[in-house]
Amino acid sequence: MSASAPARSIEFHNTTLGATIAVLQAAEPSTLADSLHKMLGGMPDFFSGELLILDFGGVAQLPERIDWSGLQSLLRRYRLQPIGVMRLAAEHHEGARRAGLALVDPAQLAARPPAEAPARHAAPAELAPAAAPPPLPPPVAAAATPTMFVERPLRSGQQIYARGTDLVLLGGVSPGAEVIADGSIHCYGPLRGRAIAGAQGNQAARIVASNFGPELVSIAGVYRTFERGIPEAFAGKPTLVRLNGTDHTLNLEALKLD
Repeated sequence: MSASAPARSIEFHNTTLGATIAVLQAAEPSTLADSLHKMLGGMPDFFSGELLILDFGGVAQLPERIDWSGLQSLLRRYRLQPIGVMRLAAEHHEGARRAGLALVDPAQLAARPPAEAPARHAAPAELAPAAAPPPLPPPVAAAATPTMFVERPLRSGQQIYARGTDLVLLGGVSPGAEVIADGSIHCYGPLRGRAIAGAQGNQAARIVASNFGPELVSIAGVYRTFERGIPEAFAGKPTLVRLNGTDHTLNLEALKLD
């Protein structure tokens, strides 16, 4: 067994613009198909029609001709909708356009309106200094989105999304159900479905389960599936899932609740 896991040929990252970015390490459909199968456990309906931008910045060597048709067919098989590309070599731009993919400027994804600098005017020497303005009232902190609590068990096919907050599950998650949170997920019943925390890219999110047995867990776009079964040290036991920022993998940690 190697000391470190090999890098995935594809990883998904959410954006605040309503599209998902697929960061590629390879451009061959066959290579990506293997990674997607391992990552998603062969579940072709994992995504729900999300718009997708392909990021080719991590591909060390592009093929002479990119199989756009094969790439789009593969991604659509997982219910993804490719709409654009970025960081793609100029010689492949025309092929991407013919495939109906827009050329996206990465700077536009990260751009934020600059804060306005306060205007600075020198007061004329002959004018008396202006009177001090009245004190402002103390700022009112914006109300945080309250934690979402779900008391009933979730059956197969059901989905819950805690937008902008944490999700607390009191009744458990059945196989085939899916729970998503922009924050952390806490499950106090059996966790058997798919749990996706940090859905908008929060790498500090956690997944905590008192009875661990999911089909898939994800934090900030990094996925781990259990098609070969849950490791014995964690199966049915209190477990914490967190993202290891060093090697971009998900770590499982046993919890002692006694």
